[in-house]
Amino acid sequence: MKTISLGEREVRAAVSMREAVDAVRRGFLGLAGGEFEMPTRTVLRDGGFLVMSAQHRPTGSAMVKTLSLNFDRVPAIAGTVVWSTLDRPDHLIADAGAVTALRTGAAVGVATDLLAAPDAGRLTLIGAGGQAADQVRAVHAVRPLRALTIVGGDRARALADTLRTELDGTEIRTATDPAAAVGDADIVCCATPATSPLFPASALPAQVHVNAIGAFRPTMRELPDELLADSTVVIDELAAVLEESGEILHALRSGALTRDDLTELGTALTAVPAPPGKRTVFKSVGIAMQDWAIARLLADKYLP
Repeated sequence: MKTISLGEREVRAAVSMREAVDAVRRGFLGLAGGEFEMPTRTVLRDGGFLVMSAQHRPTGSAMVKTLSLNFDRVPAIAGTVVWSTLDRPDHLIADAGAVTALRTGAAVGVATDLLAAPDAGRLTLIGAGGQAADQVRAVHAVRPLRALTIVGGDRARALADTLRTELDGTEIRTATDPAAAVGDADIVCCATPATSPLFPASALPAQVHVNAIGAFRPTMRELPDELLADSTVVIDELAAVLEESGEILHALRSGALTRDDLTELGTALTAVPAPPGKRTVFKSVGIAMQDWAIARLLADKYLP
């Protein structure tokens, strides 16, 4: 039996964002087609510890991720992703922080490619934590960015300096007021642990695509009800958001949304596109299939 262990550097070297987006897109289509056995994740200490698992029926492969999450430390996410298959005893173990950032960004890339205007090129990113850079990389992979605004303090300025070396030709600036920063955006990415909406719906342009990945517990909320009520809303998985998404749960309770207003991303990928000119929202709490998709890429490269 062979066990391969991969740190953040090895994970990053093996998987590009473009590969991650393509793999996660295939995963969402497979999920819609019933290919996955995927329990709702186990949450302990109100989100301080998470356990996620997925089994891919066609390949007999499985992924289990365990992590701890603490926004007061660096890195905020620490843990492992374990990959195994039925046909061989070998295992792959990968850094959960790197896999989580890649797969979260990749899901946003899939949704943005589907829902954002074809010529969208102005991104406003709210939040500059561990998930932020891969939000930008994923959007840039599907909609080359002309302008990027990062909302935050010192961490936003540090992230802007890092991304300038990657996004040649993109105008990059920082801001401190989320409501003012989203006013001319084509795409907005929210990656914060907020417990109340980051901006009013009225601050947004008439046509905009919004990704919200930061709030992953019922007590957290990045988006206002008014935005959800006035948008085409796509989610990662219904069972997951009904268990964990503060935005969706609040909007359902207030009557701003009904369950019929929610479309899973895998279904949306095969459906008629949203009408042009309408606001669109992708709300994700993160599901195990996404981790499986990245782990499979790593296994294909390190466990041939």
